[in-house]
Amino acid sequence: LGHSAELAFALEPSDDVAVPGEPVVLGCKVEGTPPVRITWRKNGVELPESTHTTLLANGSLLIPHFWVERAGSLSDEGDYECVAQNRFGLVVSRKARIQAATMSDFHVHPQATSGEEGGVARFQCQIHGLPKPLITWEKNRVPIDTDDQRYTLLPKGVLQITGLRAEDSGVFHCVASNIASVRISHGARLTVSGSGSGAYKEPTILVGPENLTLTVHQTAVLECVATGNPRPIVSWSRLDGRPIGVEGIQVLGTGNLIISDVTVQHSGVYVCAANRPGTRVRRTAQGRLVVQAPAEFVQHPQSISRPAGTTAMFTCQAQGEPPPHVTWLKNGEVLGPGGHVRLKNNNSTLTILGIGPEDEAIYQCVAENSAGSSQASARLTVLWAEGLPGPPRNVRAASVSSTEVRVSWSEPLVNTKEIIGYVLHIRRAADPPELEYQEAVSKSTFQHLVSDLEPSTAYSFYIKAYTPRGASSASIPTLASTLGEAPAPPLLSVRVLGGSSLQLLWEPWPRLAQHEGGFKLFYRQAGKASFTGPILLPGTASSYNLSQLDPSAVYEVKLLAYNQHGDGNATVRFVSLRGASDKTGIVIGIHIGVTCIIFCVLFLLFGQRGRVLLCKDVENQLSPPQGPQGQRDPGVLAPNGVARGERGQLGQEEKHVDTKELEQLCPPAGAAGWPSPRPTDPTGPAMCEETQLSMLPLQGLSLPDGRTPEAVDPVVVRPPQDGGHGLLSEGQAAQPARLGQP
Repeated sequence: LGHSAELAFALEPSDDVAVPGEPVVLGCKVEGTPPVRITWRKNGVELPESTHTTLLANGSLLIPHFWVERAGSLSDEGDYECVAQNRFGLVVSRKARIQAATMSDFHVHPQATSGEEGGVARFQCQIHGLPKPLITWEKNRVPIDTDDQRYTLLPKGVLQITGLRAEDSGVFHCVASNIASVRISHGARLTVSGSGSGAYKEPTILVGPENLTLTVHQTAVLECVATGNPRPIVSWSRLDGRPIGVEGIQVLGTGNLIISDVTVQHSGVYVCAANRPGTRVRRTAQGRLVVQAPAEFVQHPQSISRPAGTTAMFTCQAQGEPPPHVTWLKNGEVLGPGGHVRLKNNNSTLTILGIGPEDEAIYQCVAENSAGSSQASARLTVLWAEGLPGPPRNVRAASVSSTEVRVSWSEPLVNTKEIIGYVLHIRRAADPPELEYQEAVSKSTFQHLVSDLEPSTAYSFYIKAYTPRGASSASIPTLASTLGEAPAPPLLSVRVLGGSSLQLLWEPWPRLAQHEGGFKLFYRQAGKASFTGPILLPGTASSYNLSQLDPSAVYEVKLLAYNQHGDGNATVRFVSLRGASDKTGIVIGIHIGVTCIIFCVLFLLFGQRGRVLLCKDVENQLSPPQGPQGQRDPGVLAPNGVARGERGQLGQEEKHVDTKELEQLCPPAGAAGWPSPRPTDPTGPAMCEETQLSMLPLQGLSLPDGRTPEAVDPVVVRPPQDGGHGLLSEGQAAQPARLGQP
């Protein structure tokens, strides 16, 4: 029922199924201020007056002989709407769908089956029709006894027979009937044999529930047929764990779930379980039930009166399943966004800006989904005060800068004494009207500087004069474009990819392409006179890689954006690649130092007195290959987790290895008992002199991965053979060296 005091529906037409050749009446009753004119639409087109249809005195439509489509004639099937109009406006009823009654042939006939005494038999037939056919069954051409509880008839065309007996044998037919016709299926024979052996049979679900889509207030039938020996117990549950409830719920036959008067809350996945009595042995099957609800209103639009030049707003809230789509009608015509009309919140809010006499009408909110439609109406009355000023005149707009436009105008020609101010309406010319914004201006001012605009952008301006009684009509809109300017500096970040590569990152500016622009990239080694570049990049680019750079150099990188107005200011970054090389060396040095410590532990454990091929000292072991002092990273942790700057203090606090023992391992050159070796002898004291061992105590040390040195497999690192640093080249495996061998 509409909610407009001047014009509303007391009765709307409803969906119906008509028998060809029979009369059909579509009801419509309207309440409103007379005179009220009623017409009808079919499929959106007004029905002309004819002998085929008759408009009754109460507004209903009579079709004396309902026609279906045939050669040389139009079908009466379709969507019908009742249209009512008086001096306040026009309203349209909900759509009523009228369809012809039909009955198809059976597309599934019952099939012959057999069963044992005490078992289960099932027949099924399927047929389409409007309205939905009523299914009954016959045995040997006689209607079956529905009082026999062993016979279960399901509305979808299923016959179940439980506890089979010999007298159940016979020929069964499915009978479908509606107002259009009656159909009888092929016969299907049921043969019942003697009872089975009584052996144990696992519970089995012969037929489980199907997926169903229903409308609220219909009845859901979820089938479940189970067999087994002993007979299984059938139970139902919801997959989401919610209780099924008891109201309107019943079990039909041995396990079919019937839900009467379904609601949206009944939607869900239902699980049928067949349990062997006294055990946990079970079989399950499941089906989804979807319940749809026609659109209905929870908030109706209300009739309102507003002064001319102000804003009118209507709100309607509708619910349904699936969620309904909302449209608006103005005097029966679809109303879309545009001009001074706004639609927001999924069309649930209608806003009309700067209303005038042409906006006075009846507005309808129509909510529709696959389950049905509903409508509600409200009237807008525009209060037009006498003596309102005319529209401001001679509106002009001139660009001042890239972000400012000056708008000027002249006062209206008439009724200017009560003007209290002006409102300037502003939006980008390319934007929809709903993105418009306003700025208020004093009544004594006839120009206004609009700032914070975007460069090289067209804007639309119009003005209204306001009085205590309302606003004037809008002035003629005017357009102006802001001046252009070079782009701002881009935000630039730099990542070091390796010893000789850099990755440059920034935000893309797709709008640069609209103004013949992009990015320019320059780079050079710091201190050099000229840049390499420009490297031209599109406005959509967001990164660029520089490779084959000098690993020991510092580079200056410069990025700027440009357009048809010139180059913008550049963003400059200085990047050093040497830090990446130092860090690599530090890591390698740490691994070498850890290896030396492990070897010393193994040496002490086994008590060997041979010559040990190691680094010169632990400090060298724990340091990276030495570069200039300024290139070393003082913040890198040593293997035991202490920064280099703290190692001296640590060494003073800890216990040192006895120096006599070190002299026994590597005595000074020329010491007693040690002959002076040849320079090429790798086992003599000269080698010990070159690789003299000094050690920190290993107690409390830990490796980077958390292990103690004792837990690590022994690894021997070759001493340098060529005066180098003794590190293995990439891909070269470290091989243990036997004592006494190079």
